[in-house]
Amino acid sequence: MDLKAFGSAITQIAEDKGISEEKVLETIELALAAAYKRDYASRGEHIRVKLEPKSGKMKVFKVFLAVNEEMLKPEETEEEAEDRRRRESIPQSVRAAAREAIMVEEGTADKDEEDDRIRFNPERHMMVEEAKQQQKGIKPGEELLVELETHEEFGRIAAQTAKQVIVQRLREVERETIAQEYVERSGEIVSGIVQRVEGRTIYIDLGRGVGVLFPQEQIPGEFLRLGARIRVLLLEVNPTPRGPQILLSRANPEFVKQLFDMEVPEIAAGTVEIKEIAREAGSRTKIAVMSHQAGVDPIGACVGQRGTRVLTVINEINGEKIDVIEWSEDAERFIANSLAPAQVSSVELLDRMNAKVMVPEDQMSLAIGREGQNVRLAVKLTKWKIEIEGAEEFQAAEAAEEEGEEAEADLQTGKPADSSEVEETTKTPEDGEAEDAVGDADENTKTADAEDAQDGAEDNEDAKQAAAEAAAASGEEE
Repeated sequence: MDLKAFGSAITQIAEDKGISEEKVLETIELALAAAYKRDYASRGEHIRVKLEPKSGKMKVFKVFLAVNEEMLKPEETEEEAEDRRRRESIPQSVRAAAREAIMVEEGTADKDEEDDRIRFNPERHMMVEEAKQQQKGIKPGEELLVELETHEEFGRIAAQTAKQVIVQRLREVERETIAQEYVERSGEIVSGIVQRVEGRTIYIDLGRGVGVLFPQEQIPGEFLRLGARIRVLLLEVNPTPRGPQILLSRANPEFVKQLFDMEVPEIAAGTVEIKEIAREAGSRTKIAVMSHQAGVDPIGACVGQRGTRVLTVINEINGEKIDVIEWSEDAERFIANSLAPAQVSSVELLDRMNAKVMVPEDQMSLAIGREGQNVRLAVKLTKWKIEIEGAEEFQAAEAAEEEGEEAEADLQTGKPADSSEVEETTKTPEDGEAEDAVGDADENTKTADAEDAQDGAEDNEDAKQAAAEAAAASGEEE
């Protein structure tokens, strides 16, 4: 064996597959054991191979399990052996289903004891008394290795078996390594290339694996073209028979938080902290930040000079709007800040995490937002139920409430109302009718007087005219 070529081959496989050299060497030992068992051992024997990479020599061992009487099942009769062989001929899935049904029906009181006991097999088991003759101090349940004769010549079928074992085992180890690598990176942002699109599901090439971006984890309205390099949040890794399934997201609020962590050095250093975040992907995001160091403006640190930092994040999430507000331990102040960019007049905290917010009339639509989005995000951010009222409505409600309280106080103290109010309240319907009748009579009297005055004036005019005519007549006679 060319040891130098053998060592370089192990190193190359480890680098190409991204696995350790120890795993590659372990895979080769399993393949050699399978080949040795195929040509030089029986089917029931347990063979183990130890390979020395420096010398290139291998040692072959037959593995026995040291047992005592308590670990063994009683010897089976011919009928039991026939029944066992018949059960073994049944497919394993069917046997498992039948066993589970029997356990449910009869209970599992003796299940553990029955499962722990094994049937003695001379090719795999050795009584502990006999095992102590070859290895002193061995205990029941421990393995005994018996060295066998080494063979370096293998047939074609054995070589093919070894090859299949190597290929399959390396594939399994690679999957396990990839899965473990991405499990450790869960919750982080990774970069990948859009590989293919199937329906609304997008597959992202992450280098050593392929991630899945389901429709509900995509930003609404965003179009990702093939070959584009994008950033995604690694949500979780689910093991499957075909390899690990890597779930990705661009709509998760944590994605925006991680982007700010990458773009703002103060957040990465711990000087500024993102306390809360609320997001409606594709539309708007609100983040509440605070500073742990005096003199550091948390909002300015996140926005950056001329908005460079926040614009980088906005461009990454397809132009989604971002509101950066200051977090505060004071609930009233925090709620007022959460409704930005609207200006708040006052905040009243009620019981059961309810809050009433008063805003000017011209700020009402801004505080509520389009389709209630602004106040909805504020509720998610603060965890308070927020009710918004206009300032004028609030003042009118307060005035009405004060009048009601004054009236109630007057009734309780027995204080009389004003004389005009008393007169109005003490009038009866008959009094009203009498007043109406008197008013009508006065009106009729006034009308009659006016008519008499007019008739008198007409009579005076007629008398004057008659006197003038008489005087004219007497003058003519003279």
